[in-house]
Amino acid sequence: MKLPRRRFLKLATGAVALPAFVRGAGADTYPARPIHLLVGFPPGGTADIIARLTGRFLSERLGQPFVIENRGSAGQQIAADSVVRAPPDGYTLLLIANPNVINAMLNPNLSFSFSRDIAPVGGIALNPAILEVNPSVPIHSVAELIAYAKAHPGELNMASGGIGSTPHLAGELFKMMTGINMLHVPYRGDAPAITDLLAGQDQVMFDLIILSLEHIRSGQLRALAVTSAKRTPALLDLPTVAEFVPGYEAFAWQGIGAPKDTPPDVIARLNTELNAALADAQMKTRIADLGGEPMPMSPAEFGKLIDNETEKWGKVIKFAGIKPN
Repeated sequence: MKLPRRRFLKLATGAVALPAFVRGAGADTYPARPIHLLVGFPPGGTADIIARLTGRFLSERLGQPFVIENRGSAGQQIAADSVVRAPPDGYTLLLIANPNVINAMLNPNLSFSFSRDIAPVGGIALNPAILEVNPSVPIHSVAELIAYAKAHPGELNMASGGIGSTPHLAGELFKMMTGINMLHVPYRGDAPAITDLLAGQDQVMFDLIILSLEHIRSGQLRALAVTSAKRTPALLDLPTVAEFVPGYEAFAWQGIGAPKDTPPDVIARLNTELNAALADAQMKTRIADLGGEPMPMSPAEFGKLIDNETEKWGKVIKFAGIKPN
């Protein structure tokens, strides 16, 4: 997801302006040199900003620079492959996001196993999506959407930022759980998808909050529900999809991983400092500015999330017959 330049600069500036205190690290303790955090997404998107915010806080807490390296191509797998091949010493880490899990399911012939070769360190943030429609359609609730789609099978266009994207799979999960038929219309990114949704070329979209919030508040788009398990602070009056479709949940998320066989004490140290950073009021505010909320977890809990997401989206991909581009 590419953010508008002005908003990116504001958030990035905020990351630089965070309080700067540095704790010393002895030469014989971890970390003793800069840490590289690889990001499989281009600069300017949510994952990139999350990585820079997190790197800034961890740098302050650990006393060593966090070098952010964007390697955004090949479905986020180049960055993951680089971390898999790196020495397991805690000095090369991966910014993990749900597309890593999705792409691993879409591309079973990868040279590595994401779940086996990446050790979970901890979660950072979750970003729910909003189920929204163009106001021209006579739909004002999730229940009305389901009824309308069942009465007009295949007539609603469901836009997304691309095949296998979080909005796409959120929509396919909704279709799978409700038994409705909507035509998926993939775009090369969220921005052109929203443009056609605003123009009425498409009628439905599951999209991350940060891209749609202003359009919803202006009345250009009609929000029906949020896709997280609980209501979002950004739109407290908006129900969850699960209030109409029990058990439904879909969200984007980010966390940190390391090469397998990284020493447990190194992972424990990183996890402790990461969770401390997520408890900081300024970090919470920055994540909220991105439409998300902190997701502190132990390594085991984060590993369980990855396993659950792998199983969940694997079923959706199989149900929808999704193939890689």
